[in-house]
Amino acid sequence: MMNNKPKLSFWQIWNVSFGFLGVQFGFALQNANVSRILSDLGADLHSLSLFWLVAPIMGLLIQPLVGSASDRTWNRFGRRNPYILIGAISATVGMLLMPNAPLFVAFITPMLFGAMMLAVMDASFNIAFQPFRALVSDMVPDQQMNQGYSIQAFLINIGAVVGSILPFVLTNVVGLENTSKAGSIAPSVVWAFYIGATVLLGTVLWTVFRTKEYAPKEYYAFKGMDSEEIAKEQAQDKSLFEKLKGFLGLMKSMPVVMKRLALVQFFSWFALFIMWVYTMPAIAQHVWGIDVKWFDPTYIQSVGGVPEHIAQAKGAAGDWVGILFAAYSLFAAFFSIFLAKLANTFGRKLVYSLSLLAGGLGYLSFMLISNSEPTLVNLFITEITVPQGAVTLFIPMIGVGIAWAAILALPYAILAGSLPIHKTGVYMGIFNFTIAAPQIISGIFAGWILSSVFDNQAINIIMLAGGSMVLGAVSVLFIKETASEAVEVKKVEIA
Repeated sequence: MMNNKPKLSFWQIWNVSFGFLGVQFGFALQNANVSRILSDLGADLHSLSLFWLVAPIMGLLIQPLVGSASDRTWNRFGRRNPYILIGAISATVGMLLMPNAPLFVAFITPMLFGAMMLAVMDASFNIAFQPFRALVSDMVPDQQMNQGYSIQAFLINIGAVVGSILPFVLTNVVGLENTSKAGSIAPSVVWAFYIGATVLLGTVLWTVFRTKEYAPKEYYAFKGMDSEEIAKEQAQDKSLFEKLKGFLGLMKSMPVVMKRLALVQFFSWFALFIMWVYTMPAIAQHVWGIDVKWFDPTYIQSVGGVPEHIAQAKGAAGDWVGILFAAYSLFAAFFSIFLAKLANTFGRKLVYSLSLLAGGLGYLSFMLISNSEPTLVNLFITEITVPQGAVTLFIPMIGVGIAWAAILALPYAILAGSLPIHKTGVYMGIFNFTIAAPQIISGIFAGWILSSVFDNQAINIIMLAGGSMVLGAVSVLFIKETASEAVEVKKVEIA
């Protein structure tokens, strides 16, 4: 007999996802600053997307494995919590080491060490991401699922806001330097990573110690399943061939909703990857008016370095990327407050599609914004002079934020009710293929497109991202939600 999960209080749902605030804090620091760090360490525009490939590759390799393992893990620390904690600790180590890449120059080139630490951080974030998604599915009753993922999206975006603006705050409020010489990293970025590592570990510890996961017998009772039978199934010793066969079987028999969501995910994450990698050079060139040649390490070396005024402009543009990323995360946080209500009222598909359309139009509008006239801006915490176009970029960030909130919540809310309950973790991991694959494709081809088709004019690659996001909005219309899909999924075995 199936028992219903008890309804959770607001703060219980909050505690389940609170650690995601810290994980996203670190992830936001990475997204806003890694291109800047790698560029300072010697990477050219074409190479940036190739370095960023480590992020989706780590997700592709790790999340299905972690998902499968966490489905089978039951110990005194819980089911998902052990993986969340392991991911947080290793991410903390990566965040402490990456900004110190120049210190290891005697053993390895700083750029290569930076890329290695990017891989460590991304592997660690991915170890934590999937169990956090599955933890909401495990703990939150069906009638609160929209609320659960909306609260998670809200916390994710609060973490992203603070993480994104931190280098700017450290420069313009605290007074740390935001420029760097070739082969070094700006002090404001270094200290931002130190603070981010502390916040990440602290918030994850809060979730781990404040969230008591259900015991196997209790959990499976909620699902109307026999915990002993499930334990026997999972305890079976299988060969590598049998495990691979089972994994491929799960891929083939995945719910139809999951397959159709994959197309939407492709267009969405293809665009997001471009934004994270190329927003800094795009606005530096298009708004700050920095010539393309100052992003070419060969040219910079031939003239003996970057002039001080160019270095200051690149530093200012890099800081402003953090402000813009914080802006879209803040807009996403506000939108996520109303997201569950909108999805319940108008339907998930319509809200999802219109949200992606808003993001696509936001990207496309970048081309229209290029006013370089200096203007004084009051950001409440400080006043700063930036090009007028930099301020106008807040408008397209509204659309990007709406899209981001929807991408973080609605695919998982749509998917959660369509999965076989004893395979939720592994299917959530497999679903990460739909996130990682488009980023890998984008990473392989975006740099080539930028250099060969767009002559390194980075604003044009942002236009490509806009077109991709609009196609994602159209693709949502092909999703058909059915309540019974989880029951219809074949019982394919996997280790």
